[in-house]
Parts: sequence; structure tokens; C-alpha cells
Amino acid sequence: MLRAFFILVVVAGLSWLGWQIYGRLNELDQPAQRRGTMQAAPVAVAAPTRGPIELRRTFSGTLEAPDELVVAPKIDGRIHELTVDLADPVQRGQVVARLDDDEHVQELAQAEADILVAKANLVQAQSAFEIAERALERARTLREKKVASESQLDVAVADHLAKKAAIEVAAARVKRAESARETARIRLGYTEIRAAWTGGDDERVVATRHVDAGSTIRANDPLFSILELDPLIGVVYVPERDYARLSAGQEVTVQTDAYPDETFRGTIQRIAPTFRRETRQARVELSLPNGDRRLKPGMFIRATVVLARVESATLITAAALTRRNDQVGVFTVTADNEHVKWTPLQLGIRDGDLVQVLDEGFAARFVTLGQQLVDDGSAIVIPDDAKQPAEPRE
Repeated sequence: MLRAFFILVVVAGLSWLGWQIYGRLNELDQPAQRRGTMQAAPVAVAAPTRGPIELRRTFSGTLEAPDELVVAPKIDGRIHELTVDLADPVQRGQVVARLDDDEHVQELAQAEADILVAKANLVQAQSAFEIAERALERARTLREKKVASESQLDVAVADHLAKKAAIEVAAARVKRAESARETARIRLGYTEIRAAWTGGDDERVVATRHVDAGSTIRANDPLFSILELDPLIGVVYVPERDYARLSAGQEVTVQTDAYPDETFRGTIQRIAPTFRRETRQARVELSLPNGDRRLKPGMFIRATVVLARVESATLITAAALTRRNDQVGVFTVTADNEHVKWTPLQLGIRDGDLVQVLDEGFAARFVTLGQQLVDDGSAIVIPDDAKQPAEPRE
């Protein structure tokens, strides 16, 4: 009985050990089965759409005034009055400063007095000429009657010619005095300094004041800088890759840090025919209407230009793109909705999150989320609401 009991204990122990081994093997096998079922990667998919797309470029630049007038006096003097100041509007031809004019007033008075003297000398010369003319007539009459000698007639002729020349000299002096008066009048006018310009608007604004009232200045010393503000010129520099796509008259949208929520519209006005050697960029000038004068020269701008536009293009999301062996493409869903294959694509315009596909007839659904989990031929799991193929949308 002892032996039978021992045998029974051994059999029970071996049975328990076998059961434990079986359970352990079963536990090890279950994760493998679960791993097999998890080989299908969950992904999000989408179908390509059709619609317009634009190729845009944004260039940084600066606003400049189309014209700057530096107001300066034509004569030396002391500033008596400044009639405008910084940021004041200025009309075409407006007096912006006055110089002390006491000396110039006296010069004009002296010139007018010289004219009176010159005219009086002219009258005196004319009277003397008339007397000499009568004397010449008498001398000729007496000579015909053999009363006067030939030498007396010569003296009368010479005096007549001298008096005639004296008239011409006196008349020339009158003209010279009148010219001096006009010069004095002009110099007196120079004491009123005007802002005069040609072309553009009739109103501009004072950008800089260089002097103060009471200062003594020399001819051509700057007093004010006066700018035209409408329109303004936006200056940007473009690289070679975009240069050929630009043309005069193209529309441009401009944004500034001063008005971050607003967009200003303008056009390309001029394109430089040469590139800077240092940067290999060309200067492009934009014309920006500025009737409300809110934009100011010197502001930093970002100018966006539409370089190309396709009205009906095949579009996919840029986030779906992956790179394989120096090629760009997407993972497309196979017909069974259970696998993907990597498809290289030819791409065109990119605008934000959208990319144009140039491949003719591309309509397959593609992976938009989960690309990092799959490779060519990988099994996938698609949510139930995305399993049915979708037609490309217009």
C-alpha cells in the first residue's frame, strides 16, 4: 500500500507539472497571436480633390517715397520765420520759410534810384543831341553860302555824332539800371523760400526739419525734406528662380507690422534689368496707392505675388508626402482596402497644405496619417467610415 501511494503521488506531481508547462506555453503563444493581428497598421486616408491652386512668393522689402524734395535757400541769410514744421502738409509753391530782407529791400530801392538817374541822363543826352543837330544844320547852311569854313562844318558834324552816341550810352545805362533793379527784386523774392516741385500731387508732407528760426544759413543749405506719400514705392529684391515670372502690372498684396490684420494692394511698376553681384537678386519696385496716408516711407513690408495659377488641378495634402530613394510620393490604398503601395508622384505647385499632382489620371486614395507605420505592401486598417472608395471632388 505504501508503494501504491508513492506511485500515485509521483503521477499526480507529473500531471501538475505538465499542466503548468502547458499553461505557460499557452501564455507565451497568446502575445505572438496578438502581435500577428496587430501587423495591420491603422491609417487615415483621403482621396485627391480638384480645384484651383496658385504659386505664391512672399518677398520682404521697404517702403520708399517716390520723390523727395530738399528745400534750400538760393541766397545767404538769417532765418526770420519757419512757416511749417515736421509732419505738416505743404502745398505746391507754398512759402515754408522767410529770411531777413532788410538789405535786399535797400538794394531794390537803390536800384530804382539808379534807374531814375539813368533816365535823367538819357533825357539830358537827347536834349544835347537836338541842340547839336540844329547846330549842324546851321553849319551846313553857312557852308553852302560860303560864310562858314569847311573846318567849322567838320566840328559841327563831330559834335552831332558825339551827342548821338551819348544818347545810346544813356539808353544802355537805363537798361543796365533796370536789369539791376530786376536782379534786386529777384533776390528780395529769394528771401521767401517756397516748396516748388513738378509732377505728382499738389500736397506733400514735411519729413525732416534741418534748421531752427534765427539760424544763419548759406545758399543751398537744406531747410526741409518734403516727401510725396501717394503713391508709395515698395522695394523688394527677388532671386533668379522667380525673376522670369514677374512682369510690370502684376498685382501684389502687401502687409506691414504696423497694420498686421490688413492687406494693401498694389502693382509691380518697375523691374531692374540687372542683378546685384553680392546677392544675385534684382530690384523690383511696387506702386502702392496711399490716399489715406497711413503707410509711411521706411516701413518694413511683406509683398506676396501670384507667380502662376492653375484653375483645375489634382490636389493632395502636403502632409501625405513621403520620400523613398530620392523620390517623393504617397502610399496609395490597394483595391482590397487592406494594403498600401508606395507610389512616386510628379508634383507641381505647392500652396500651403495643398500640392498639385502632375501625373495624369491620378485618383487613388492615399494615406494622410500613419505613413511612419507602413511600407510598400504593408497591411493596413482603415476606419469603417473611410473604407468605401471616394471619387475625386471638383
